[in-house]
Amino acid sequence: MTRTTPPRPLDVEGLFPELAAHRGTTTRLHPRPGDPGVGDSSVGGPMLWPADEPWPVCTAKHKRSRGRRPEDVHRERQLLNAAWERDPVNGPTDEERALLEELGHRHRVPEVGDTDPLPMIGVAQLYARDLPDLPAGPDGCDLLQVFWCPFDAHGPHMTGMAVQLLWRRSSEATEATEATGLLLPPPRPQVVGSAGYVVEPCVLHPEQVVTYPFAGLLPEDLCERIYAREDALDELAEAEAEAEGKEEAERDASGSALPYPAYQYDLSIPPGWRVGGFASWHLTDPAAMDCTACATPMELLLTIDSSEWDGGSASWRPLEDRVPGVGVSSTPTEAVVGRWGELNVFACPSDPRHPHRWSIQ
Repeated sequence: MTRTTPPRPLDVEGLFPELAAHRGTTTRLHPRPGDPGVGDSSVGGPMLWPADEPWPVCTAKHKRSRGRRPEDVHRERQLLNAAWERDPVNGPTDEERALLEELGHRHRVPEVGDTDPLPMIGVAQLYARDLPDLPAGPDGCDLLQVFWCPFDAHGPHMTGMAVQLLWRRSSEATEATEATGLLLPPPRPQVVGSAGYVVEPCVLHPEQVVTYPFAGLLPEDLCERIYAREDALDELAEAEAEAEGKEEAERDASGSALPYPAYQYDLSIPPGWRVGGFASWHLTDPAAMDCTACATPMELLLTIDSSEWDGGSASWRPLEDRVPGVGVSSTPTEAVVGRWGELNVFACPSDPRHPHRWSIQ
């Protein structure tokens, strides 16, 4: 099934013709629960991984012996989904609630030391043939595999993420698996620091859409004009609301968090998992993402988002997910980045083999 982004609520280039020079594209992945195979682009699906090849591990020194069991996280989600689908009013039964409490317990694995190799979790597998905006890999590589450590215990403050990306040639990986077999099931950690690191298997429904840079990265005059328009609309909405005796302007039918289509929420950068395009800097000021190896300005490779849409970005919700009476989750992957944010991963356009960088927004 395809996923189709609705037309934008207004023609932003009609308002600001200069934006045409900054227009780009991004490919929305539209992950949805499914049963992907090793030959598919997927989120949380099986990797094309030869049986005799070492699985990625985290070797950083940090606590890794206490947390939730991945199988308990999956079971909890399955139980909750089934219960609410069965009974949308009351949800789980008393017996199910008791089981949910048990599944939510954290466990200790005393034999796991702080420096023991910790299997990383396979997050995504992306074939270039499926994703027109996936930046080129090094030396003809056409398959990107993404992993992360399931603990927030990295960086100078021991609170950050650890992400590993691997480029490979899919033809060579296929030949290797035909010779040695697939590594199934792959190694997995006994416990995870957070349930948000446990990703549910999802098939992808790629869709290329138009996108524009974050406003703060546009030429100063253009950025100021965009903000001036929205400031004026804010004042108008407040005046109308006050005149009508309302506490705040009502949300319009587009689903915007504001009573008008806003550049940040509705007109520039779509929410959700995607490849290519422009990064959002809505949490922090824009930061220079230059390659640490050659100082080249880096480009957005991949965005991993905690949700496919929310109250502020609902105008991007695909048409197929708006069927009346059919509940569609905006969090199909169950991945959670930071405090329900997004992870933007950047790559060096001069040499994709150079170290990647990332930002959490």
